[in-house]
Amino acid sequence: MMRYQRSSALFKEAEKVIPGGVNSPVRAFKAVGGTPIFVESAKGAYLYDADGNDFLDYINSWGPMILGHAYPPVVNAVIEKAKKGTSFGMPTEIETKIAELAIQMVPNIDKIRFVNSGTEACMSAVRLARGFTKKDKIIKFAGCYHGHSDSFLIQAGSGAITFGSPNSPGVTKGTAKDTLLATYNDLGNVEELLLANKNEIACIIIEPVAGNMGCIPPKTEFLEGLRHLCKAHNVLLIFDEVMTGFRLARGGAQELFKVQADIVCYGKVIGGGLPVGAFAAREEIMNFLAPIGPVYQAGTLSGNPLAMAAGFAMLTELNNNPSIFTSLKEKTAYLHKGLSEVLHKNQIIHTINRIGSMLSVHFFEDEVIDFDSAVKGNNETFKKFFHGMLNEGIYIAPSAFETWFITDALNYADLDKTIAACNRVAKSL
Repeated sequence: MMRYQRSSALFKEAEKVIPGGVNSPVRAFKAVGGTPIFVESAKGAYLYDADGNDFLDYINSWGPMILGHAYPPVVNAVIEKAKKGTSFGMPTEIETKIAELAIQMVPNIDKIRFVNSGTEACMSAVRLARGFTKKDKIIKFAGCYHGHSDSFLIQAGSGAITFGSPNSPGVTKGTAKDTLLATYNDLGNVEELLLANKNEIACIIIEPVAGNMGCIPPKTEFLEGLRHLCKAHNVLLIFDEVMTGFRLARGGAQELFKVQADIVCYGKVIGGGLPVGAFAAREEIMNFLAPIGPVYQAGTLSGNPLAMAAGFAMLTELNNNPSIFTSLKEKTAYLHKGLSEVLHKNQIIHTINRIGSMLSVHFFEDEVIDFDSAVKGNNETFKKFFHGMLNEGIYIAPSAFETWFITDALNYADLDKTIAACNRVAKSL
Protein backbone atom coordinates (compact mmCIF):
# COMPACT_ATOMS: atom_id res chain seq x y z
CA MET A 1 0.00 0.00 0.00
CA MET A 2 1.36 3.39 -1.01
CA ARG A 3 1.76 6.11 1.62
CA TYR A 4 1.14 9.76 0.81
CA GLN A 5 1.83 11.62 4.07
CA ARG A 6 4.18 14.16 2.51
CA SER A 7 1.86 14.78 -0.47
CA SER A 8 -1.05 15.29 1.96
CA ALA A 9 0.95 17.82 3.97
CA LEU A 10 2.05 19.65 0.83
CA PHE A 11 -1.55 19.77 -0.42
CA LYS A 12 -2.75 21.33 2.85
CA GLU A 13 -0.06 24.00 2.54
CA ALA A 14 -0.97 24.62 -1.11
CA GLU A 15 -4.67 25.04 -0.28
CA LYS A 16 -3.79 28.05 1.89
CA VAL A 17 -2.27 30.02 -0.98
CA ILE A 18 -3.57 28.46 -4.24
CA PRO A 19 -7.32 28.09 -5.05
CA GLY A 20 -8.16 24.45 -4.42
CA GLY A 21 -4.47 23.77 -3.82
CA VAL A 22 -3.81 23.32 -7.55
CA ASN A 23 -3.14 25.44 -10.62
CA SER A 24 -5.34 23.31 -12.89
CA PRO A 25 -8.60 21.77 -11.60
CA VAL A 26 -8.17 18.13 -12.71
CA ARG A 27 -5.03 17.84 -10.56
CA ALA A 28 -7.12 18.14 -7.39
CA PHE A 29 -8.48 14.55 -7.54
CA LYS A 30 -11.98 16.00 -7.07
CA ALA A 31 -13.44 13.51 -9.56
CA VAL A 32 -11.93 10.47 -7.82
CA GLY A 33 -11.50 11.58 -4.20
CA GLY A 34 -8.34 11.55 -2.17
CA THR A 35 -5.23 13.70 -2.11
CA PRO A 36 -3.27 14.63 -5.24
CA ILE A 37 0.24 13.29 -5.69
CA PHE A 38 3.02 15.86 -5.47
CA VAL A 39 5.78 14.99 -7.91
CA GLU A 40 9.45 15.60 -7.17
CA SER A 41 11.00 14.25 -10.37
CA ALA A 42 10.47 12.06 -13.40
CA LYS A 43 12.66 10.05 -15.73
CA GLY A 44 11.71 7.99 -18.75
CA ALA A 45 8.37 6.31 -18.08
CA TYR A 46 8.42 6.90 -14.30
CA LEU A 47 7.26 9.56 -11.84
CA TYR A 48 8.78 9.92 -8.36
CA ASP A 49 6.68 11.62 -5.69
CA ALA A 50 7.39 13.50 -2.48
CA ASP A 51 6.87 10.34 -0.39
CA GLY A 52 9.43 8.29 -2.29
CA ASN A 53 6.84 6.33 -4.30
CA ASP A 54 7.41 5.62 -7.97
CA PHE A 55 4.72 5.30 -10.62
CA LEU A 56 4.51 4.24 -14.23
CA ASP A 57 3.14 7.35 -15.89
CA TYR A 58 0.23 7.16 -18.32
CA ILE A 59 -0.57 10.88 -18.55
CA ASN A 60 2.91 12.14 -19.46
CA SER A 61 2.10 15.77 -18.73
CA TRP A 62 -1.14 15.24 -20.72
CA GLY A 63 0.70 14.21 -23.85
CA PRO A 64 4.00 15.94 -24.62
CA MET A 65 6.39 13.41 -23.08
CA ILE A 66 6.12 11.23 -26.15
CA LEU A 67 9.75 10.04 -25.73
CA GLY A 68 9.74 10.02 -21.94
CA HIS A 69 10.46 12.42 -19.12
CA ALA A 70 13.79 14.26 -18.96
CA TYR A 71 14.62 13.14 -22.50
CA PRO A 72 18.33 14.04 -22.83
CA PRO A 73 18.28 15.91 -26.18
CA VAL A 74 15.42 18.11 -24.93
CA VAL A 75 16.99 18.72 -21.50
CA ASN A 76 20.36 19.55 -23.04
CA ALA A 77 18.78 21.93 -25.55
CA VAL A 78 17.03 23.84 -22.75
CA ILE A 79 20.17 24.02 -20.60
CA GLU A 80 22.33 25.35 -23.42
CA LYS A 81 19.73 27.90 -24.45
CA ALA A 82 19.15 29.06 -20.84
CA LYS A 83 22.85 29.86 -20.51
CA LYS A 84 22.36 32.56 -23.16
CA GLY A 85 19.28 34.11 -21.55
CA THR A 86 15.75 32.96 -20.87
CA SER A 87 13.59 35.63 -22.53
CA PHE A 88 14.15 38.65 -24.75
CA GLY A 89 10.82 39.78 -26.17
CA MET A 90 12.67 40.05 -29.49
CA PRO A 91 13.02 37.73 -32.52
CA THR A 92 15.44 34.79 -32.32
CA GLU A 93 16.69 32.45 -35.02
CA ILE A 94 15.39 29.32 -33.24
CA GLU A 95 11.81 30.51 -33.88
CA THR A 96 12.38 30.38 -37.63
CA LYS A 97 14.14 27.02 -37.40
CA ILE A 98 11.28 25.29 -35.57
CA ALA A 99 8.71 26.97 -37.84
CA GLU A 100 10.50 25.63 -40.93
CA LEU A 101 10.68 22.14 -39.41
CA ALA A 102 7.01 22.10 -38.40
CA ILE A 103 5.92 23.25 -41.86
CA GLN A 104 8.10 20.54 -43.42
CA MET A 105 6.52 17.84 -41.22
CA VAL A 106 2.86 18.86 -41.46
CA PRO A 107 0.84 18.77 -44.69
CA ASN A 108 -1.17 21.77 -45.83
CA ILE A 109 0.38 24.60 -43.79
CA ASP A 110 2.46 27.50 -45.10
CA LYS A 111 2.97 29.62 -42.00
CA ILE A 112 2.82 29.11 -38.24
CA ARG A 113 2.50 31.48 -35.26
CA PHE A 114 3.82 30.37 -31.85
CA VAL A 115 1.96 31.24 -28.65
CA ASN A 116 2.14 30.09 -25.01
CA SER A 117 -0.54 27.42 -24.60
CA GLY A 118 -3.08 25.29 -26.39
CA THR A 119 -5.85 27.53 -25.04
CA GLU A 120 -4.20 30.57 -26.59
CA ALA A 121 -3.68 28.74 -29.88
CA CYS A 122 -7.36 27.76 -30.16
CA MET A 123 -8.60 31.18 -29.04
CA SER A 124 -6.39 32.88 -31.61
CA ALA A 125 -7.41 30.46 -34.36
CA VAL A 126 -11.09 31.23 -33.82
CA ARG A 127 -10.41 34.97 -33.83
CA LEU A 128 -8.47 34.57 -37.07
CA ALA A 129 -11.30 32.53 -38.62
CA ARG A 130 -13.82 35.19 -37.68
CA GLY A 131 -11.63 37.95 -39.08
CA PHE A 132 -10.94 36.08 -42.29
CA THR A 133 -14.58 35.10 -42.98
CA LYS A 134 -16.17 38.24 -41.49
CA LYS A 135 -18.68 36.00 -39.69
CA ASP A 136 -19.26 35.62 -35.94
CA LYS A 137 -20.66 32.23 -34.99
CA ILE A 138 -18.71 29.04 -34.41
CA ILE A 139 -19.62 25.38 -34.03
CA LYS A 140 -17.90 23.27 -31.39
CA PHE A 141 -18.65 19.73 -30.23
CA ALA A 142 -20.01 18.63 -26.87
CA GLY A 143 -17.21 16.99 -24.91
CA CYS A 144 -14.38 18.49 -26.96
CA TYR A 145 -12.14 20.79 -24.92
CA HIS A 146 -10.25 23.64 -26.55
CA GLY A 147 -9.04 25.42 -23.44
CA HIS A 148 -10.72 27.85 -21.10
CA SER A 149 -11.35 30.77 -23.44
CA ASP A 150 -14.89 32.15 -23.04
CA SER A 151 -16.08 30.92 -26.44
CA PHE A 152 -15.33 27.31 -25.52
CA LEU A 153 -16.96 27.14 -22.07
CA ILE A 154 -20.43 26.55 -23.45
CA GLN A 155 -23.02 23.89 -22.72
CA ALA A 156 -26.62 23.11 -23.78
CA GLY A 157 -28.03 23.99 -27.18
CA SER A 158 -30.42 21.22 -28.18
CA GLY A 159 -31.74 21.56 -31.70
CA ALA A 160 -30.50 23.50 -34.67
CA ILE A 161 -31.52 26.99 -33.55
CA THR A 162 -31.00 26.78 -29.80
CA PHE A 163 -28.05 28.83 -28.59
CA GLY A 164 -25.65 27.51 -26.03
CA SER A 165 -25.45 28.87 -22.51
CA PRO A 166 -22.37 29.52 -20.36
CA ASN A 167 -21.25 26.67 -18.11
CA SER A 168 -18.89 28.88 -16.11
CA PRO A 169 -19.63 32.11 -14.26
CA GLY A 170 -17.84 34.94 -15.97
CA VAL A 171 -18.79 33.83 -19.48
CA THR A 172 -21.37 36.24 -20.86
CA LYS A 173 -24.60 35.28 -22.61
CA GLY A 174 -23.45 37.49 -25.48
CA THR A 175 -20.43 35.24 -25.99
CA ALA A 176 -22.53 32.09 -25.64
CA LYS A 177 -25.00 33.12 -28.33
CA ASP A 178 -22.27 32.89 -30.96
CA THR A 179 -21.26 29.35 -30.00
CA LEU A 180 -23.34 26.48 -31.35
CA LEU A 181 -22.96 22.99 -29.89
CA ALA A 182 -22.90 19.89 -32.09
CA THR A 183 -22.74 16.17 -31.36
CA TYR A 184 -19.40 14.50 -32.06
CA ASN A 185 -19.54 11.84 -34.80
CA ASP A 186 -22.94 13.10 -36.01
CA LEU A 187 -22.74 14.75 -39.45
CA GLY A 188 -26.50 15.17 -39.67
CA ASN A 189 -26.50 17.32 -36.54
CA VAL A 190 -23.71 19.51 -37.94
CA GLU A 191 -25.52 20.01 -41.22
CA GLU A 192 -28.68 20.94 -39.34
CA LEU A 193 -26.78 23.69 -37.50
CA LEU A 194 -25.21 24.98 -40.71
CA LEU A 195 -28.56 25.15 -42.49
CA ALA A 196 -30.24 26.91 -39.56
CA ASN A 197 -27.49 29.54 -39.40
CA LYS A 198 -26.74 30.18 -43.08
CA ASN A 199 -23.91 32.62 -43.81
CA GLU A 200 -23.35 33.26 -40.09
CA ILE A 201 -20.83 30.57 -39.14
CA ALA A 202 -17.13 31.37 -39.37
CA CYS A 203 -15.68 28.01 -38.41
CA ILE A 204 -16.11 24.55 -37.02
CA ILE A 205 -13.52 23.65 -34.38
CA ILE A 206 -12.97 20.03 -33.43
CA GLU A 207 -10.51 17.66 -31.80
CA PRO A 208 -10.03 15.26 -34.74
CA VAL A 209 -9.66 12.58 -32.08
CA ALA A 210 -11.57 13.63 -28.98
CA GLY A 211 -9.39 13.40 -25.89
CA ASN A 212 -11.43 15.03 -23.16
CA MET A 213 -14.30 12.56 -22.88
CA GLY A 214 -11.84 9.72 -22.95
CA CYS A 215 -10.26 8.84 -26.26
CA ILE A 216 -12.96 8.87 -28.94
CA PRO A 217 -11.80 8.40 -32.54
CA PRO A 218 -13.86 9.80 -35.38
CA LYS A 219 -16.17 7.42 -37.20
CA THR A 220 -15.21 6.46 -40.73
CA GLU A 221 -15.80 9.42 -43.06
CA PHE A 222 -16.83 11.78 -40.22
CA LEU A 223 -13.89 14.13 -40.73
CA GLU A 224 -14.20 13.83 -44.51
CA GLY A 225 -17.86 14.74 -44.14
CA LEU A 226 -17.00 17.80 -42.07
CA ARG A 227 -14.51 18.87 -44.73
CA HIS A 228 -17.23 18.58 -47.39
CA LEU A 229 -19.79 20.51 -45.31
CA CYS A 230 -17.32 23.30 -44.57
CA LYS A 231 -16.50 23.70 -48.23
CA ALA A 232 -20.17 23.68 -49.22
CA HIS A 233 -21.10 26.32 -46.64
CA ASN A 234 -17.97 28.50 -46.92
CA VAL A 235 -16.91 27.72 -43.35
CA LEU A 236 -13.33 27.21 -42.11
CA LEU A 237 -12.46 23.87 -40.53
CA ILE A 238 -10.17 24.09 -37.48
CA PHE A 239 -8.41 21.00 -36.16
CA ASP A 240 -7.42 21.29 -32.52
CA GLU A 241 -4.35 19.04 -32.62
CA VAL A 242 -3.03 20.03 -29.21
CA MET A 243 -3.17 16.33 -28.27
CA THR A 244 -2.87 14.62 -31.66
CA GLY A 245 -0.31 16.83 -33.37
CA PHE A 246 3.08 15.11 -33.81
CA ARG A 247 1.73 12.20 -31.71
CA LEU A 248 -0.57 10.21 -33.99
CA ALA A 249 1.73 10.69 -36.98
CA ARG A 250 4.61 12.88 -38.12
CA GLY A 251 2.05 15.25 -39.64
CA GLY A 252 -0.63 14.65 -37.02
CA ALA A 253 -4.29 13.89 -37.67
CA GLN A 254 -4.26 15.60 -41.07
CA GLU A 255 -1.72 13.03 -42.24
CA LEU A 256 -3.32 10.07 -40.45
CA PHE A 257 -6.85 10.68 -41.72
CA LYS A 258 -5.86 12.34 -45.00
CA VAL A 259 -8.19 15.28 -44.31
CA GLN A 260 -7.01 18.86 -44.68
CA ALA A 261 -8.09 21.47 -42.16
CA ASP A 262 -8.01 25.20 -42.87
CA ILE A 263 -6.37 26.07 -39.54
CA VAL A 264 -4.53 23.69 -37.20
CA CYS A 265 -3.76 24.27 -33.52
CA TYR A 266 -0.82 22.71 -31.68
CA GLY A 267 0.58 22.45 -28.18
CA LYS A 268 2.02 19.71 -25.95
CA VAL A 269 4.57 17.87 -28.08
CA ILE A 270 5.60 20.94 -30.08
CA GLY A 271 7.22 22.38 -26.93
CA GLY A 272 8.84 19.21 -25.65
CA GLY A 273 7.05 19.71 -22.33
CA LEU A 274 7.56 23.47 -21.93
CA PRO A 275 4.63 25.93 -22.09
CA VAL A 276 3.91 26.46 -25.77
CA GLY A 277 1.20 26.41 -28.39
CA ALA A 278 0.91 27.29 -32.06
CA PHE A 279 -1.59 27.71 -34.85
CA ALA A 280 -0.93 27.32 -38.55
CA ALA A 281 -2.68 27.60 -41.90
CA ARG A 282 -2.14 28.36 -45.55
CA GLU A 283 -0.56 31.71 -46.37
CA GLU A 284 -3.80 33.39 -47.46
CA ILE A 285 -5.28 32.92 -43.97
CA MET A 286 -2.15 33.52 -41.89
CA ASN A 287 -1.47 36.82 -43.67
CA PHE A 288 -4.59 38.20 -41.97
CA LEU A 289 -2.60 38.31 -38.73
CA ALA A 290 -0.92 41.45 -37.43
CA PRO A 291 1.52 42.96 -38.22
CA ILE A 292 0.69 42.39 -41.89
CA GLY A 293 -3.06 41.87 -41.48
CA PRO A 294 -5.96 43.30 -39.45
CA VAL A 295 -6.43 40.43 -36.92
CA TYR A 296 -4.51 41.27 -33.75
CA GLN A 297 -2.66 38.63 -31.72
CA ALA A 298 0.41 39.15 -29.56
CA GLY A 299 2.39 37.81 -26.61
CA THR A 300 5.59 38.87 -24.87
CA LEU A 301 6.65 35.27 -24.24
CA SER A 302 5.45 33.89 -27.59
CA GLY A 303 8.36 32.08 -29.22
CA ASN A 304 10.23 31.96 -25.91
CA PRO A 305 13.75 30.65 -26.62
CA LEU A 306 13.62 27.87 -24.01
CA ALA A 307 10.32 26.52 -25.35
CA MET A 308 11.52 26.83 -28.94
CA ALA A 309 14.77 24.98 -28.15
CA ALA A 310 12.89 22.18 -26.41
CA GLY A 311 10.35 21.93 -29.22
CA PHE A 312 12.98 21.95 -31.93
CA ALA A 313 14.87 19.12 -30.20
CA MET A 314 11.68 17.07 -29.83
CA LEU A 315 10.43 17.60 -33.40
CA THR A 316 13.89 16.82 -34.77
CA GLU A 317 13.86 13.44 -33.00
CA LEU A 318 10.37 12.64 -34.31
CA ASN A 319 11.20 13.82 -37.82
CA ASN A 320 14.42 11.80 -38.00
CA ASN A 321 12.95 8.64 -36.47
CA PRO A 322 9.48 8.00 -37.94
CA SER A 323 9.62 4.41 -36.63
CA ILE A 324 8.74 5.93 -33.23
CA PHE A 325 5.12 6.23 -34.36
CA THR A 326 5.02 2.53 -35.27
CA SER A 327 6.59 1.61 -31.94
CA LEU A 328 4.06 3.72 -30.03
CA LYS A 329 1.14 2.21 -31.92
CA GLU A 330 2.36 -1.35 -31.28
CA LYS A 331 2.91 -0.76 -27.57
CA THR A 332 -0.53 0.81 -27.20
CA ALA A 333 -2.17 -2.11 -29.03
CA TYR A 334 -0.32 -4.55 -26.74
CA LEU A 335 -1.55 -2.69 -23.66
CA HIS A 336 -5.10 -2.56 -25.03
CA LYS A 337 -5.16 -6.31 -25.62
CA GLY A 338 -3.77 -7.09 -22.17
CA LEU A 339 -6.12 -4.77 -20.29
CA SER A 340 -9.14 -6.05 -22.18
CA GLU A 341 -8.25 -9.68 -21.52
CA VAL A 342 -7.94 -9.26 -17.74
CA LEU A 343 -11.08 -7.12 -17.48
CA HIS A 344 -13.03 -9.73 -19.48
CA LYS A 345 -11.59 -12.53 -17.36
CA ASN A 346 -12.76 -10.77 -14.21
CA GLN A 347 -16.19 -10.07 -15.76
CA ILE A 348 -15.82 -6.29 -15.58
CA ILE A 349 -18.15 -4.49 -17.98
CA HIS A 350 -16.00 -2.18 -20.09
CA THR A 351 -15.09 -0.88 -23.50
CA ILE A 352 -11.65 0.36 -24.53
CA ASN A 353 -11.10 3.03 -27.16
CA ARG A 354 -7.71 3.34 -28.85
CA ILE A 355 -6.02 5.10 -31.73
CA GLY A 356 -2.27 5.40 -32.18
CA SER A 357 -0.76 6.08 -28.76
CA MET A 358 -3.99 7.31 -27.14
CA LEU A 359 -6.26 4.97 -25.16
CA SER A 360 -9.10 5.10 -22.63
CA VAL A 361 -10.97 2.57 -20.50
CA HIS A 362 -14.72 3.15 -20.12
CA PHE A 363 -16.77 1.10 -17.67
CA PHE A 364 -19.71 0.88 -20.05
CA GLU A 365 -20.89 -2.01 -22.20
CA ASP A 366 -21.77 -0.15 -25.41
CA GLU A 367 -19.66 1.81 -27.88
CA VAL A 368 -18.43 5.18 -26.62
CA ILE A 369 -18.71 7.50 -29.62
CA ASP A 370 -19.69 10.91 -28.20
CA PHE A 371 -20.22 12.86 -24.99
CA ASP A 372 -23.63 11.32 -24.22
CA SER A 373 -22.25 7.78 -24.35
CA ALA A 374 -19.07 8.76 -22.46
CA VAL A 375 -21.00 10.06 -19.45
CA LYS A 376 -22.92 6.76 -19.14
CA GLY A 377 -19.82 5.00 -17.86
CA ASN A 378 -19.82 3.74 -14.28
CA ASN A 379 -17.93 6.49 -12.49
CA GLU A 380 -17.92 4.66 -9.14
CA THR A 381 -16.14 1.74 -10.77
CA PHE A 382 -13.66 4.14 -12.32
CA LYS A 383 -12.87 5.72 -8.94
CA LYS A 384 -12.09 2.28 -7.48
CA PHE A 385 -10.06 1.40 -10.55
CA PHE A 386 -8.08 4.64 -10.38
CA HIS A 387 -7.13 4.24 -6.72
CA GLY A 388 -6.44 0.55 -7.15
CA MET A 389 -4.04 1.24 -10.01
CA LEU A 390 -2.47 4.11 -8.06
CA ASN A 391 -1.73 1.80 -5.14
CA GLU A 392 -0.16 -0.61 -7.63
CA GLY A 393 2.19 2.15 -8.80
CA ILE A 394 0.31 2.95 -12.02
CA TYR A 395 -0.63 6.59 -12.54
CA ILE A 396 -3.53 7.21 -14.91
CA ALA A 397 -5.54 10.41 -15.29
CA PRO A 398 -7.66 11.16 -12.19
CA SER A 399 -10.82 11.47 -14.29
CA ALA A 400 -12.94 9.03 -16.28
CA PHE A 401 -13.02 11.58 -19.11
CA GLU A 402 -9.32 11.82 -19.91
CA THR A 403 -7.11 9.93 -22.32
CA TRP A 404 -4.15 7.77 -21.38
CA PHE A 405 -1.03 8.92 -23.28
CA ILE A 406 1.56 6.28 -24.05
CA THR A 407 5.25 7.18 -24.10
CA ASP A 408 7.84 5.31 -26.10
CA ALA A 409 9.95 5.17 -22.92
CA LEU A 410 7.63 2.37 -21.74
CA ASN A 411 9.10 -1.06 -22.42
CA TYR A 412 7.16 -4.31 -22.67
CA ALA A 413 8.07 -5.25 -19.09
CA ASP A 414 6.41 -2.00 -17.98
CA LEU A 415 3.33 -2.84 -20.03
CA ASP A 416 3.20 -6.35 -18.52
CA LYS A 417 3.50 -4.79 -15.06
CA THR A 418 0.54 -2.54 -15.87
CA ILE A 419 -1.57 -5.45 -17.15
CA ALA A 420 -0.75 -7.55 -14.08
CA ALA A 421 -1.71 -4.61 -11.83
CA CYS A 422 -4.99 -4.25 -13.71
CA ASN A 423 -5.70 -7.96 -13.12
CA ARG A 424 -5.21 -7.60 -9.36
CA VAL A 425 -7.33 -4.44 -9.22
CA ALA A 426 -10.10 -6.02 -11.32
CA LYS A 427 -10.52 -8.79 -8.75
CA SER A 428 -11.60 -6.15 -6.21
CA LEU A 429 -13.99 -4.19 -8.43
